[in-house]
Amino acid sequence: MVNLDDPKLFKQYDREGMLEHLHQMPQLCQEAWQMAMKFKLPQDYGEVNKVVISGMGGSAIGGLLVKSLIISEARLPIFIHSDYDLPAFVDDKTLLIASSYSGMTSETLSSFEKALTTGSKKLAITTGGTLESMAEERNIPVFSFDYKAPPRTALPFSFLPILGFLGRLGFIGDKSKDVAEMVQILEEMSQEINETQVSKENPAKKLAQELHGKLVVVYGASILSEVAHRWKTQLNENAKSWAFHEVFPELNHNAVVGYQFPPELAGKIAVVLLRSDLFPERIKLRYKVTPELLEQAKVSYHFVDGRGRSPLSQLMSLVLFGDYLSYYLAILYQIDPTPVKAIDYLKEQLGKG
Repeated sequence: MVNLDDPKLFKQYDREGMLEHLHQMPQLCQEAWQMAMKFKLPQDYGEVNKVVISGMGGSAIGGLLVKSLIISEARLPIFIHSDYDLPAFVDDKTLLIASSYSGMTSETLSSFEKALTTGSKKLAITTGGTLESMAEERNIPVFSFDYKAPPRTALPFSFLPILGFLGRLGFIGDKSKDVAEMVQILEEMSQEINETQVSKENPAKKLAQELHGKLVVVYGASILSEVAHRWKTQLNENAKSWAFHEVFPELNHNAVVGYQFPPELAGKIAVVLLRSDLFPERIKLRYKVTPELLEQAKVSYHFVDGRGRSPLSQLMSLVLFGDYLSYYLAILYQIDPTPVKAIDYLKEQLGKG
């Protein structure tokens, strides 16, 4: 197996510098939050009764994480829309947030263009492109940031601004203290799981070695439901590997029955259970019983726990862990984690259409 403690390997395979983006995560979170706190929001944006966040892929995950984090306290419903069209309920009591890193995402541009025909309050989050131009032409606020990177590494800018805006508009409580704790937790964790820490003392490297050659299924629940989704997509895009995710308690109503067949797959599958001590007791019980069923099916499993006192810290600590894990798995597969050739091919072919 590839030696993850050999620093030459990171330069050999990580030719486009994904590692540097991982190093910057704590700093980027701090920067994105400060920018969001200074951003000018129209006063009437607080006079809505629902929020729709439009985005795809790395630009959509921020909204998904926000929704899972605040669903128990948000004073209005939040919908994530990832398609070309626009929900029919979008009206003048809707805050529509269009999030596209490049500003060129076809699905997001299509739904945003349709939103222009409605009386909805609108906001764009982007680095530029057509989305920025469309918004500026109509005096729609644009949260613009300058960070050149693959969209999936710009998560702080698609996640924390939305969280901050919802707080400033009075839809949720102020998260400033939670953000301060989160940044500290991420800085501490970065020191423990970065590439300079040897495998025997680095839990992210150790787990990557356990998952190497396996089809990974990530389980999450409650505030970690969309973190499991993030792990799945990072394993897909960084490690170029098959991965899926499931969510408690729903998975206990179907997925657990599917452990039995085909039996020859059992040794090729690994389940990762993302866990938080903030989970409700009934969910904690499911995390105890479900591994018993996995053991009976001879399927390996691993727990990874969130850190910190606040839900935000627990969520983001596991996001960072998953990002590093998927990076190390890419190195084990001896492939550059940055390029996404299959997506590039799809975009090229769709562009011809």
